[in-house]
Amino acid sequence: MSRDLTLQQIAEGIPKSVLNASEKDLESFQKIIDETVKLREAHKELQRLVKNFASSGIQRP
Repeated sequence: MSRDLTLQQIAEGIPKSVLNASEKDLESFQKIIDETVKLREAHKELQRLVKNFASSGIQRP
């Protein structure tokens, strides 16, 4: 379900702590977000690899 937000609605949804954060705090937060995205993508890839391995029919002792 796609929902169009106005700029005002987006601004109202931003916590004051983020609005008042220092540049350094925001850079640190961005690093956390970037690493979280990488971890999420790696998890998806791992799930895909495990699924492919499990369905490959490899004989196990």
